[in-house]
Amino acid sequence: MTDSLGALHHVELWVPDLERARHEWGWLLTRLGHEQYQDWPLGRSWRLGPTYIVVEESPDLTGRTHRRTGPGLNHLAFHAGTPAQVDALAADAPGHGWIELFPERYPHAGGPGHFAAYLVNSDGFEVELFAAG
Repeated sequence: MTDSLGALHHVELWVPDLERARHEWGWLLTRLGHEQYQDWPLGRSWRLGPTYIVVEESPDLTGRTHRRTGPGLNHLAFHAGTPAQVDALAADAPGHGWIELFPERYPHAGGPGHFAAYLVNSDGFEVELFAAG
């Protein structure tokens, strides 16, 4: 048994437009401290510690639309620093293909005492940017 038993190794997201995903996910993941890890004609990954996130435009895609409200992945949640850092990410996000979900309830859309921004990108993938403290 190792210390990494049960830890997340990687997440692979199949996307309909790789260039758009490289731009949108690349901006967000880089801002969150991830570094570009792998790059190949159909995909790219970013890594933080032992865990990495992949975007890939697979030739095996059976559709072109992700629905966060359907079966499957609803969202990825990231530790995003302090409330001020989450505010800055949320403010910058529209310039990089992300729009805020639930803006009328920001920053407590997750409930009282839960400070987070909820964003969705051009392909319908949602992220939660959680502030500690």
